[in-house]
Amino acid sequence: MTSELLTTDELSTRIKYDVRTIRERLKDSVLIEGVHYFRPFGGRKILYVWETIERDMKSVSQTRPVGMTGIPMANGGMLHA
Repeated sequence: MTSELLTTDELSTRIKYDVRTIRERLKDSVLIEGVHYFRPFGGRKILYVWETIERDMKSVSQTRPVGMTGIPMANGGMLHA
């Protein structure tokens, strides 16, 4: 099975979030290393797994109660955009 891997710039274009927002607010809170992204060969470069991100974005939006605004975070908080 092959997954579509994206750089931070490519992910930014897909989800319409600024690169800086992905790096500073989403990475390690909503996007989890080993699930949504990884560092190939233990390096600094980050590659995002598009299928996993797309699945999780859709599942959150489908289960969100009516009137709820923001993005649920892994620590139980809410990211208000």
